[in-house]
Amino acid sequence: MTRAETKERNRRALLDAAFQVVSRDGHRARLDEIAEEAGLTTGAVYSLFGSKGGLVAALVTDYLRPHYEEIEQAIPADMDLLEAVEAFARYYRRSCDAPAATSALSLQITLLDMALHDPELGSRLAASVRTQESHLIALFTGRSHNGKAVTSHQARRLVTALRALFVGLTQGVILGLAPAADEQYFADTARALASNATLVDQDADAPV
Repeated sequence: MTRAETKERNRRALLDAAFQVVSRDGHRARLDEIAEEAGLTTGAVYSLFGSKGGLVAALVTDYLRPHYEEIEQAIPADMDLLEAVEAFARYYRRSCDAPAATSALSLQITLLDMALHDPELGSRLAASVRTQESHLIALFTGRSHNGKAVTSHQARRLVTALRALFVGLTQGVILGLAPAADEQYFADTARALASNATLVDQDADAPV
């Protein structure tokens, strides 16, 4: 293999190992155990990611990126805002039934625990999530709603609300606390958020 191929192989091995160890040990996850799981040394972690925090932040990005790519494919450009929000909601609900849904929830809870124990890591994780959310903001910006185009500020407000909604509902579905929350429930609730009360204009402070 070339040097670049070796670097990418090692990077992938460390990310996969981090997923396993972090999911199991949370904030107690140790670099030496992650490196051992990957068949590498801790030096490889510092060389590729700079620190444990850098590795975990990269893990979040690696975990989220394919989901956002799938969301973009699930929401055609010609949909108006409410249609796009409903398609997003239905995609999110289907993900609750995926084989990896339980392990994904476990990782989310573990990462929150890590962020609470390590403020610096928490800042890194928040930055990583915000970067990925910017794709969703761009996805909703410019779509038609009530005869006007949704602004970036309005899309940001909506994405924040949708993320909070779907995180809570997803946890309820996976844990068996929301048995009635089917696809239509997700879609109806998401549409309610994409309302005049949610989409407040930043400058005029008035609904669109």
